Amino acid sequence: MALKKKSGGGGGANWMDTYGDMVTLLLCFFVLLYSMSTIDSSKWQALVMSFNPMAAKTMTETPGGEGPSADANDGGVVPEPPDQSNVTQEEIDEDIEALFQAIQTYIQQSNQQSTITAAKDGGKIYISFGDTVFFAGESSYLRPEAQPVLKAVSEMLGTASESISEVRVLGHTAQGDPKKPNTVEKDRRLSSERAANVVIFIQKEDVIAPVKLISEGIGQWRPVASNETTEGRAQNRRVEMIISGRNLQMEAEGVTTYYTTK
Repeated sequence: MALKKKSGGGGGANWMDTYGDMVTLLLCFFVLLYSMSTIDSSKWQALVMSFNPMAAKTMTETPGGEGPSADANDGGVVPEPPDQSNVTQEEIDEDIEALFQAIQTYIQQSNQQSTITAAKDGGKIYISFGDTVFFAGESSYLRPEAQPVLKAVSEMLGTASESISEVRVLGHTAQGDPKKPNTVEKDRRLSSERAANVVIFIQKEDVIAPVKLISEGIGQWRPVASNETTEGRAQNRRVEMIISGRNLQMEAEGVTTYYTTK
């Protein structure tokens, strides 16, 4: 007897329910991705500033997009750094030249040609203070006689503070034993502390923005004379000051721009 074929019933269309659920899930997934790709600019800036308060000065705002992936070149506006002064490069160069002349005049009038020397190359002034001007022996404490010198230098720096990019102070030592290098810890620490104490004095005079003051300890490694003689070692024990004038072209390119508070 032939068997009758059973009817498929009403479950043949169940696959459409599964397909519909899958399409709905995909739609929700892409909506979620889109919502994550669009970040509110104010909320993003608040988040960035919570980690780095200075970031607001360099963040890019673009009308075509928001958030960290916004294209800075797509019609965006990059905030310019605050103008520290309305001077020209010619005026800056004149200020640096006048500062150099004032330093030379001070050296001559104070009869310290044997212990303080100054030179100028381009937009930089180089001053070298002998070993007895600021410190005694192996000490990093400023001698009382050093204060009038540093006060005079600080006052001169103040007259040209707006035209100065940075003042870098370098501490140098001499190799006490010509046949044996100095102890690394003592050599580096002494030279660093001497440079730092000079910078601290100038900063306390409040004549130039602290961000422009830099101290470095060089140690015995850049001698200007032989350590074989007492005279040579005396020349090597020195503090150097390098005063750099502002370069407006480099500032425009963001190379030497400082956000000062003075």
